[in-house]
Parts: sequence; structure tokens; C-alpha cells
Amino acid sequence: MPIGTLRDLGCSGKTVLLRLDLNSPIDPTTHLILDDKRFREHLPTIRALSDSRLVIITHQSRPGKKDFTTLESHAEKLEELLGTPVMYIDSIFGRHAKEAVHAAKPGDILMLENVRFAAEENLTMKPEEAKKTHLVRRLSSMADFFVNDAFGTAHRSQPTVVGLPLVMKSAAGLLMEKEVSTLSKVFSGAPRPVCMVLGGTKVDDSIEVAAHVLENGIADTVIVIGVVANVFYLAAGYDIGKPSTQLIEQLKYQGEIKKAQVILAKFSDRVIMPASVAVRQNGRRVEYPIDRIPSDTPVMDLGIDALAALVTTLKKSGTVVFNGPAGVFEEPDFATGTFELLRAASKVEFSVVGGGHTAAVIEKLGIENDFTHISTGGGACIEFLTGKKLPAVEALEESYKLFG
Repeated sequence: MPIGTLRDLGCSGKTVLLRLDLNSPIDPTTHLILDDKRFREHLPTIRALSDSRLVIITHQSRPGKKDFTTLESHAEKLEELLGTPVMYIDSIFGRHAKEAVHAAKPGDILMLENVRFAAEENLTMKPEEAKKTHLVRRLSSMADFFVNDAFGTAHRSQPTVVGLPLVMKSAAGLLMEKEVSTLSKVFSGAPRPVCMVLGGTKVDDSIEVAAHVLENGIADTVIVIGVVANVFYLAAGYDIGKPSTQLIEQLKYQGEIKKAQVILAKFSDRVIMPASVAVRQNGRRVEYPIDRIPSDTPVMDLGIDALAALVTTLKKSGTVVFNGPAGVFEEPDFATGTFELLRAASKVEFSVVGGGHTAAVIEKLGIENDFTHISTGGGACIEFLTGKKLPAVEALEESYKLFG
């Protein structure tokens, strides 16, 4: 089903509510933004709307967290990157916000206060409920159009994400459009063979993705690495040692072992587990085959010979979707697996990376321009890959039906 794009809106001279995801690492003392990647990703959309009255809605963190704060420094950072004034408004929909929006001229950019300061924005609700909230009613009364460019929050069913599109003509921003079209290509039209590399610690999500892409013939092979691989080792009957088994218990992933067994029973020929691992033994890196992992050492990375075999598989792939690291890449001794697999993935014809830690590693390696697409939303990206419709995308489709 289609969603509206900026080309459909005709925003010149109009007032546009623009939902961004500028949630960033910040210094808790100075409130300075430590990483402006998310800001940079939204610049094309902001520039494309430069002849409208632009009213930015965004958030930082969530209630109860140390970095839940005002957006003053976000407005300053955006102003610095755009080279044009961004007026910070310390209100979301009160009189101060309404008057500022009313006084704005085409070309002006306003940033409203952290939208999660409004209690309603922290609730998960159905679109029909969301459109009746004070937040949606007040915000929608201030503008002509709504543009959602916040792919990072696309998997959340919150009022600004799913309510605003039901009450006003809406469209996807350039980043949202790019994310949806590129990730959709993974499901149809991606160069074969398609290989998914699933790692990191989000085991439940990764197992859901693996089941979906294997059942539906979307991926030809799935490589499991990191804690995801450890769960598959247990499912296949290997002893991964006490520290790594305890970690899986701490993360409450024991239930995922059964799900991994079901996947292995059906698709053992298409799931690739690294044949060796690197553990920390007496303070240094030592490698073992997976059937001889010592009982008292933690698994920290995959082994070099296993790495060589996986790199060969990646080199033969037309498409690689990479989500999550292979080990404790923050420590130089155990970064090899993650770094080398990413380098190999960057060389294939069509390469997509789920956001989060993996994207940060790629920037560190300086190979970000070698990938076809690096997603800005870890959670949203992985939910998309499980085949679920993202609430934000569904809301934009509904808006297109209602308002054209």
C-alpha cells in the first residue's frame, strides 16, 4: 500500500509538523551532544522543507533515564549543522508554542520541547485512541501537514507516530522513505544468494528474524554470531562453558533455546554456526573448536578458522543483511570477528546493516560509504525484518487512504 512522499504534499509556504528522531548520546553534566549521526541523517528532509514554516517534534530518552532532558542543545546542534537559525521553544503545545508557530514565517525552523515530556507520548496505544489524545489534537491544530522522518521510532505505537497521520494529510520524510524502500528490497528483488548475519545480544529478535526469513525463502543462509550463536550452540547440544551459559540465563533467553532447536531441525543446512570460538583464558585470547570449549572460560569472539569460512560464504553472496556484532568488539583482542565480517559484508553487491552498535563499529572502521544502506533504527529495522508492519508505516498508509 502506498505512503505519501514529500513530492505529494506541496509544502511551500505551509506549516509542517516534522517528527524526527534526534535521540542521541549526551554528556549528563554539560548536556552536549556526543554523536550527531542522527542529526546528519535528517538534514536532507529538513532542507527539502526549507520554504515551509517548519515545526520539529522530537524526543530525547524517556522518563526515568539520566539523559531525559530538554532539547536546547539539540536545537543548537541542528543550527550548527544546517548553518541556519533553529529556534528552541520550551513548550510542546502550550500558549508559548502556539504563539511562536503562529508568528513564524516561511523558512523559519522551530524545535518544540522534548515531546516525551508530555505523558501521553510515553503510552503505547492504537491509532484510533492516539488521534483523540490532547497531544495530537493540540499539535495538529498548529499546522497544515505532518511529515514523519523518524524511522528510529517507527516500531513504536505512540501518539505523534500513529495519531497525527490519522488527523492530517501526512507523508514520509526522505529518510523514512529511503529506509522503507531499501529494507523492502531485502524481501523482493535483492540479488541472490541472500545471507543474513545475526549477532549481538538481542537473541529473541534475531531468532524471530531467522525463522521468518528461512520459512519464507527470503534468505538462502543465516549466519549466527555473538550471543545468538551461543544459543544455537546450546540448541545443537554443545557445552559453551559456565560463564556464557550463565549470561544467557541472566538475559532470560533460556526459552529461545527451544526456538533455535526448531529452526535447526527444519533448516540445519541453511543455518551456519562458527566452527570455533575465541575465549578469554588467563587474561588472553585462546581459540577452541566448539566441541571443546573449556567449562570455566567465557566465549568472547569467533575463531580465526571459523572466520575464514564465514568470509568465504559472504564473498559468494549477492546480498548481506548484517545485524549485531560477533563478540566483545570493544576489546582489541576480541574485535577481529566483528571487524573482518563487516569488511567482507561491505564488498557485496547489496549490503544492509541494522543500526545500533554495528553502525558505530562501521564508522570506526571508516567503511560506512562501502555499504548500500546503514539503518538509523536498530529496533525498527529488526522488527521490519521479522516481516511485521511497522506502526508508523501503517499510519502513513492509512493517512494516504484518508487524505490522498
